Amino acid sequence: MSELTRRRLMTALPIIGAGALGVGFWKMLGGMGSGNFDPHAVNAPILNRPVPDFSLPGLPGMGDGFGSDTLKALTQPVLLNFFASWCIPCVAEMPELREIGKRIPIWGIAYKDKPEDSVRFVQRDGSPYQRVASDRSGLTAIDWGVTGVPESFLILPGGRIAWHGTAALSMDTLHTEIQPRLSAAEAGK
Repeated sequence: MSELTRRRLMTALPIIGAGALGVGFWKMLGGMGSGNFDPHAVNAPILNRPVPDFSLPGLPGMGDGFGSDTLKALTQPVLLNFFASWCIPCVAEMPELREIGKRIPIWGIAYKDKPEDSVRFVQRDGSPYQRVASDRSGLTAIDWGVTGVPESFLILPGGRIAWHGTAALSMDTLHTEIQPRLSAAEAGK
């Protein structure tokens, strides 16, 4: 290969790479515009299935933990919220969680967090959680399909997972995503 050919090839490679990247972004934006691509969509194979098997300890001074047996024995729906004290969106959702907790019980699982940090975080402005467990290793979260915190699940009586949210909870989420599923479950009784 001649020096001139090598220089042309070295000049063309970044241009080809930038072009391919541009086409990829153009297709992604086109998909978002037409509704065929949702960047917030998460593959959630756990939906409409029983809760995965687990058993977690509680946080110091905050009662016993809980596990899959406890969730499967539920007679009323609960929201299960994975959180961490080091998570900024978790801090932002706490006021909303306190309001949502007035309408539906919320149980929490501290994800990859030191128990003492979780306790301070939960008790700082008033806990929205009726029960809290600690998943220090993060292995339980993997079984639930958690990709980051905060993430939440609507658990129906009997322990069936009816909804999975991958963003901070809000009253809007309660009204548009969770309440319709609660109403449908209630109507299906």
